[in-house]
Amino acid sequence: MVIMFFFFGYQKWWPFEAERLVPFISNGPLIFWLYPLFAHQGASWFLGVCEWTFGALLFVGFWDKWLGIWRRRLDGDLHRDRHDIPFMPDGWDPVAGFPAMTGNVPFLMKDVVVLAVSLYLLRQDVVRVARRTKAMGLVHSGQE
Repeated sequence: MVIMFFFFGYQKWWPFEAERLVPFISNGPLIFWLYPLFAHQGASWFLGVCEWTFGALLFVGFWDKWLGIWRRRLDGDLHRDRHDIPFMPDGWDPVAGFPAMTGNVPFLMKDVVVLAVSLYLLRQDVVRVARRTKAMGLVHSGQE
């Protein structure tokens, strides 16, 4: 996952990727605001910085579970929840219909897998933090 975040974030620094992101950002009901705020290339850079931040937090989250938990929180808040799949123009085959994907939708489906892995890692981090907190005696047991 760290390597994937690094490479996808790296792509965002180049004009070809900024062009490729146009249908995703333009049709994303939660990220359309990136163009008015950052302009075309700036929106791509913003997403690249986000991806690198998520990858870095995932990496250090291996040792610090609280950072891993925050990484998933930020990741979901910004753009990983694939809110734009239903809004993607020409995303479903006109002859076969749903669920036959076309255009950019198959590319976006990889992010559904990333979301599932992120949720799994979030659960693992929360369980580890809870165990460590309980082991350190920091949880009030309710018995006095």
